[in-house]
Order: sequence, then C-alpha cells, then structure tokens
Amino acid sequence: MSTTTPRRRLLAIGGVLAAATLALSACTNSSDDGDGDGNAANAGAGDNAETGDTVRIGFSAPAADHGWMGAITDAAVKQAEAFDDVELVNAEGTNDVNLQISQVETFINDKVDAIVLLPFDGAAMTDVATRAMEAGIPVINVDREFDSPFAARTTVLGDNYGMGVSAGRYICQQADGSTDAVVAEIAGIDSLPLTQDRSRGFKDALADCGLKVSNRVAAEFTVETGERAAANLLQAAPKIDFLWNHDDDQGVGVMAAIDNAGRDEFVMVGGAGSANVMRSIEADDTVLKATVIYPSTQGADGIKLARLIAQGRSMSDLAEVEVPRIVQLAAPIVTKENVDQYMDSAFES
Repeated sequence: MSTTTPRRRLLAIGGVLAAATLALSACTNSSDDGDGDGNAANAGAGDNAETGDTVRIGFSAPAADHGWMGAITDAAVKQAEAFDDVELVNAEGTNDVNLQISQVETFINDKVDAIVLLPFDGAAMTDVATRAMEAGIPVINVDREFDSPFAARTTVLGDNYGMGVSAGRYICQQADGSTDAVVAEIAGIDSLPLTQDRSRGFKDALADCGLKVSNRVAAEFTVETGERAAANLLQAAPKIDFLWNHDDDQGVGVMAAIDNAGRDEFVMVGGAGSANVMRSIEADDTVLKATVIYPSTQGADGIKLARLIAQGRSMSDLAEVEVPRIVQLAAPIVTKENVDQYMDSAFES
C-alpha cells in the first residue's frame, strides 16, 4: 500500500498538470497571431506554420446537441480553414454509433491522409479505428478513449481527474481552514468514466484540507436534468457552503433551480468553461464564482496534430522528432481575477 500523503499526491498531480500545459502550449500556442476568437484557428509559427504537402483529414464527432460539443466541431473546422495545406472532410455529427463507424469506413475507402475522431462511444469505435491504423491512416483520438492502444496514433485528452482536483482546491482555499463546511456536488452521468474521474479528483482534493462531499446527485449533462437534480439536492440539503457542478451546460438548469429556491448562501463552482458562466463570474452577481476549464479546443488540437503527423513533421517547440502519443490538456480554475484570460475560448451553452 502506498505511504504517499494526500498533500504529496496532489503536489505530484500539480506537476503532471504543469507538464500537460507545456505540451499544450507547444501544440496550440506557438504564435501570438490570431483574430481574437478563441474557437477560431491559430495556424502556429516557426516550422509548424510552414506550408507543407496538402493533406486530406477526415473529421467525425457526435452531434452538436449541447454547447461544448458544438464548439468542438466549430473549432476543428476553423482550425482546418487556417491552413492552406489542409483539406478537411467533415462528416455530419451523429450520436448513432453505426453511422459513425460507416463514416470512418468511408474515410478508409477514400484513403484520407489522417482521421480525427471524437467517438460517440470509444469502445464501439475501437475496431474501425484499428482498421484505419492497419490501413496506414493515422488516427487522432479526441476526448473519449478507445479500448486499445493500437487504435490511435495520438490521443488528445482533457483532464477529468484534474477538473475535480482544481474544483476541490479552489473550495479548500475558500474554506480557509474550516473543516466543517458543507460541500455539495452535482455530477454528470455516473456510469461514465469521465464523471467517475471528476468525482474522484474532487474527493481527493477536498480530503487534502479535511473536507468531504456531504450531498451529491447526478444529472445527465442537459439543462432539464440539471434543474431536476439541483432541485432535489437543494431540498435535501437545507444548508450548503460550497457546490461544484460538473458541467456548465447542465449548469443552466442548476442555476434555474437555485433561483427558484431562492438560495444564495453558498459559493458555486462550474465545470467546462461556458461563456454564460464566465460572464456571470465577471459580473459577480450570482452564487457562481468560478468554473474549471475542460477545453473545447480538443478537436482543433487534433487537426493540428493530424496535419503534422500526415506531413511527417514534429511539434516545432519540442526537441522530440515525433508528435507525442498522448497530449493531455490542463484544467485551470477560472475566477473573476483571471476570467479575461479565458473568455475568448469559452463556448455558448
């Protein structure tokens, strides 16, 4: 059994997050040029920005049925448009696994140079992604991981565990040494590994300052389920000091339930980084005081990496001669003090 203390574990996590931030900056921040739209493309600088052989990249993602997913596709398309050596084959977003499998099979038959794939279901898409790899087409897996390491050349991930850590650390700071604060949590879909990772990170971070989750409910990443779950939580918990909601899209419903209940005695932290939440943080006129970023740039990062891999290039800010196999993005906390830094990259819920 490990003898590492919780504080040391979290310090180690901090080092991992810092390294992930470095990897991300090498991929997406190699230029200061841009049009001010965080979801628009940034073509990079140095060797990576030089025009190379034209490559065809197939892109497939789930349907844009909420703000974060819509932002993923928009950012990917804008990123491809920023390069004059990329031809994007953009499949229609779908939540039908069989249709998404068919889309990838079409990419294989058309012999695209690379595939960027955010699976609706990572396990279900593993076989067809593996077939693409076996056909010599590099697959860049975005956000939802495949079941096999052989199904992707490179994987771009958010940091779900890190989201929980960031939310928990912020609450620990706000609690300022109090160990009897009442902490509540509104999770997403409990059966999903991403939700489990977020909750585990949250629990670990709270434990580091002697706090724990007293009341917890799960929603389903929608406005309706967010409102219903929050109403149930507020009824069951007459006193709350801090509340973390995993997802800003479902947070629209959570805020509606809070307003309907007339509750304002607690500090709320959001999750993902929507524009409406950031505007609320900036205005400082609701219980929402912070949110944790889960980047909606992952599809755009996938396009940038697919281009480099298909052209046989590396990331110019790294000494490594190959594009890394895993790029994990950071999960920073956004508050009134730093909201301007993240507003341009926010998505609309």
